[in-house]
Amino acid sequence: MKLLRRISQALLALCLAAAVLPAAAQWQPARPLRLVSPYSAGGANDLLSRLIGQKLGERLGQSVIVDNRLGANGIIGVDFVAKSPADGYTLLMGSLATHAINPALYARLPYDALRDFTPVGLIATVPLLLVVNPALPVANVKDLVAMAKAKPGAVSTASPGLGSSPHLASELFRGAAGVDIVHVAYKGDAPAVADVIGGQVTAIFANMPSALPFVQSGRLKALAMTGTRRTAVAPDIPTMAEAGVPGVDISTWYGLFAPGNLPADVLARLSTELDAVLRLPEVQQRIRQLGAEPGAGDQPKFQRQLAADIAKYAKVVAAAGVKLE
Repeated sequence: MKLLRRISQALLALCLAAAVLPAAAQWQPARPLRLVSPYSAGGANDLLSRLIGQKLGERLGQSVIVDNRLGANGIIGVDFVAKSPADGYTLLMGSLATHAINPALYARLPYDALRDFTPVGLIATVPLLLVVNPALPVANVKDLVAMAKAKPGAVSTASPGLGSSPHLASELFRGAAGVDIVHVAYKGDAPAVADVIGGQVTAIFANMPSALPFVQSGRLKALAMTGTRRTAVAPDIPTMAEAGVPGVDISTWYGLFAPGNLPADVLARLSTELDAVLRLPEVQQRIRQLGAEPGAGDQPKFQRQLAADIAKYAKVVAAAGVKLE
């Protein structure tokens, strides 16, 4: 009888230990983390990296150091993370450009956007603003389309580079509206927006954080925004569909990635803490100040979105006829 009691007690102890095992096995970082931003300081990618890195570090109990590794349209920083150990200590602020457009744009990349990364969660979605010089005699998108149809080739659109999301938005607009417009590629957002302000180029589908301050100051006129719904920071600006040209639904997004084959316990902890960070009122307020909509640490949903966008932009880039080495 005593032996049976001891066996029962031992089994009970084992069951209790098993019950608390998941909590005990939860990943806890033992040193600072590195969050790679593959673009220069001051841009939306960098700003979001610093915002999320600080708050994520507070929840993990470790510093998160932002490492700007720029070059080659984001490829250098992305490749660094792809080849880093899958231990949770190296993360990436990826984007639509790095993970959906670049794989279609470049004939060869040193990494596979799906195989070599573990998506953790969506940080923010940023629409593009179709803006023109205020002196241009158009009041809305329909007026711009009418101008382009009246004088084929007279309307031009700027972009920060071939294959960028503003360039692809221009191509989608050209096809959806059935107009003949000229694309002018620049090296970066700033000179492209500056030439629209100066009147050298007719219009640009600019990233919201780059264009909105100029709209608010009256130096640019906003006609519409891409995406499926209006943004809270500029509720009076209609979507392209509302403005009469549906199908221009490209929006930039930013997401947190880790190297591929990240252990399940590490992914679970990072995804959970990211979701908690994105629910903080101060984080949501700051993201919306940038003209973006906050995402969530919903890892399965983000993974499905990534796969869908890779397939989508392969078709968009092919239709635009752009290919880089």
